[in-house]
Amino acid sequence: MDSQMVMEGGNNVRVSVSSSGGDESDVVKELMEVIESVGLYSAYRKTQRKECLSLVRRLKLLVPFLEELRELGTSVSSEALNCLDNLRKALVLAMKLLKHCNYESKIYLALESEAVMSRFLGVYDKLHQALDGMPYDELGISVEVKEQVELMRMQLKRAKKRTDTIDMELAMDMMVVFSNMDDTNADSAILERLAIKLELRTVTDLNQETLAVQKLVKKRGGHNAENIQQIVDLLGKIKQISGLEETTALDGPVSSKILQRCKSSLVPHEFLCPITLEIMTDPVIVSTGQTYERESIQKWLDSNHRTCPKTGQILLHLSLAPNVALKNLIRQWCEKNNLELPKKDPYIGPGGSSTELIKEISFLVENLSSCQLDVQREAVLKIRMLSKENPDNRILIANSGGIPPLVQLLYHPNSKVQEHTVTALLNLSIDEANKRLIAREGAVPAIIQILRNGTDEARENSAAALFSLCTLDDNKVLVGTLNGIPPLVELLQHGTIRGKKDAATALFNLSLNQANKSRAIQAGIIPPLLQVLEDKNLGMIDEALSILLLLASHPEGQNEIGKLSFVETLVEIIRHGTRKNKECATSVLLELGLNNSSLVLAALQYGVYEHLVEIARNGTNRAQRKANSLLNHMSKCEHLP
Repeated sequence: MDSQMVMEGGNNVRVSVSSSGGDESDVVKELMEVIESVGLYSAYRKTQRKECLSLVRRLKLLVPFLEELRELGTSVSSEALNCLDNLRKALVLAMKLLKHCNYESKIYLALESEAVMSRFLGVYDKLHQALDGMPYDELGISVEVKEQVELMRMQLKRAKKRTDTIDMELAMDMMVVFSNMDDTNADSAILERLAIKLELRTVTDLNQETLAVQKLVKKRGGHNAENIQQIVDLLGKIKQISGLEETTALDGPVSSKILQRCKSSLVPHEFLCPITLEIMTDPVIVSTGQTYERESIQKWLDSNHRTCPKTGQILLHLSLAPNVALKNLIRQWCEKNNLELPKKDPYIGPGGSSTELIKEISFLVENLSSCQLDVQREAVLKIRMLSKENPDNRILIANSGGIPPLVQLLYHPNSKVQEHTVTALLNLSIDEANKRLIAREGAVPAIIQILRNGTDEARENSAAALFSLCTLDDNKVLVGTLNGIPPLVELLQHGTIRGKKDAATALFNLSLNQANKSRAIQAGIIPPLLQVLEDKNLGMIDEALSILLLLASHPEGQNEIGKLSFVETLVEIIRHGTRKNKECATSVLLELGLNNSSLVLAALQYGVYEHLVEIARNGTNRAQRKANSLLNHMSKCEHLP
């Protein structure tokens, strides 16, 4: 009998798993242990959390059946024992999958979300098969319990038939980041949103993710090295925007300190701030009883966090109480060890920023309304630079009343003032609260106007600003109704390379809204997207295909895209493109083919079949699934009269 370890709050719980079937009591005992063990997991990753909780609920429906079976204690035939053993194997598969979704890297699980969903469908199938032939009468199971198990079996049957539900916005965000688009203006906004969606916001989250990625690197070795490197790079970028500095390599020992800023390993752990890992000079206590460096916890609170970074508990109030006793202990320890405490800026304002900086920003905000062009231009340029530097400055500028005068400057006749202003608002919009404030102040119509008539750089940054603002659903509707899509299509067709990329990311975001799909098609988005596919130097094939996939789900899009020339283009990409290109092209062809069988037959005539077979064997996980679905659909189409 093998054993598997399950972690619960740091404690090990051993679950026995037989490698072969035993007698009925042994099998029932193991079934109960497995179901009990899955209830111990409590940290399912957000991308799979809903599916995990649904599976756990279904598994718990088996408890009355197993309890009744244990109480009856009747001897059963080898055939019935075999059914129970098949159920045991299915439950073990379920337990392994749930464990995977509880401990694996969040970034990895998001990247492989379709493959993980495929594993869920496989578990549903195994459980359904195991229950399908269960001899309830021979086992002596009551009618009431039998009906409950049958209810679960029917739920599993429906779950098996469910179509893919992919978070398209998350998928596009990851695609843009992984495309290494260094010349796009949207990176910071995307990274901020990814950090929120993947729940990588706190020091604890990032430490745990680093450990998970370290284990992934060791486990995978050289297998799929490109994907692993992308995960490592993305984690590094998320740490940077969170203001955390990493000094330990991901392939180093797992026990190493992860987010390390204090260079002395001799400092007692309780003297270090849990956020920065630096020795504290001004320790304060929050409502949960945890102690932090005042400057660090104040920055955390100023970034609209309302939880304790260490425990994750909601803070009952935001008051900070000086920890005088600990401060004295730290001072005494430093004197005894001949160490000098780090010097802090003596002019620290209430938000953890220097009073000099607060005064400077207030002065600059005041100058935005100056009657002198040079003064206005200098003020908006400095605010543009300050808003680019770090999250704290974005909050300070907004809190100092900087957004309303900036919105007014969008209408300034001077093109350079417009350019600096729209870029400053782009930088400020990275902060979630600022997005709403910028839209509420009426910035969107002015940004659209600059998108139409501004300088090249102003148009690029206007597109990036709309992309950032449109991460909020209300703003997607607002930009669509204010006719912001046609100038984005124009930029996609005739803009600079960076302009085309910013326009594409904005148009993808907007096209997640159903009404905007129709607006984009009517604005003539299809021809420039096809031009992007033809221009290999742009490196935007994946982005263009992702937008086309969204449009292909709309009736107007199917009519516009569903032409033989486009099918031939898709087949060429499937034949010669990168792995990601092939995945995207296969997805679009499948979407079109499900609505028009003649396009599938045309693709077969263009010679797509053997390439789909190859993708089904060796493509990305998502590409394999799409290729198999398309091959199955093709076999049905070939038999049509």
